Amino acid sequence: MNAPAVAQANRSAPPLLSLLETRVLGVLVEKQHTVPDTYPLTLNALVAGCNQKTSRDPILDASDADVQAALDSLKTHSLVVESSGSRVMRYAHNVERALAVPSQAVALLATLMLRGPQTAGELRINAERLHRFTDISAVEGFLHELASRAAGALVVELPRLPGTRETRWAHLLSGPPAIEMTRPAVQEPRETGDVSAAEVAALRQSVAQLQKDVEALQGTVARLCAQLDIPPPGNHRTPSQ
Repeated sequence: MNAPAVAQANRSAPPLLSLLETRVLGVLVEKQHTVPDTYPLTLNALVAGCNQKTSRDPILDASDADVQAALDSLKTHSLVVESSGSRVMRYAHNVERALAVPSQAVALLATLMLRGPQTAGELRINAERLHRFTDISAVEGFLHELASRAAGALVVELPRLPGTRETRWAHLLSGPPAIEMTRPAVQEPRETGDVSAAEVAALRQSVAQLQKDVEALQGTVARLCAQLDIPPPGNHRTPSQ
């Protein structure tokens, strides 16, 4: 293999990044769309974006030095470019060129890097500020393209968790995700149509038993009231009676 071919292969292969490096990339992509007037970002703006408490999973507490080290590492992969046109250094992402993916795919990757594993429906909603997908099938189309890249998959479809109806997707820029560390499924309230015939029969049996117990108690109360010569509940006498 000649030198140009080796360089091309290395450029196409997905790099293995740390959690903070993926967070830095995600923030750069996000802020490019949400605050274009201040993009490229300064180091201070990047640190604030990485440590943001909302729309982030997990929440980080990175220092200036940590983020600067992540930037230096990302520059070696050509994923970040540096500019010095002002008094402070500014940084921009280069994901589309470095990974050879379209802007729609970059939006999905950034959303996964910022918020962790998500379903296609969640990705469509959470990525809306970065790219507006027409429907879930469009999201799924780009996800499947990212998962089947000849140069190396960038996302993976996770196994469906118990109690869930949809599978989630995760990025692979930090390596294969640890399945046991993914957040547990939240049991959704079951709709009436999901109740089985056995459960309905058990509920009816419980109601019938409760009705019998109430009738027995009413009979006991009536007998006690007769013995004590007092009116039963709901049939109070007036003083004139």
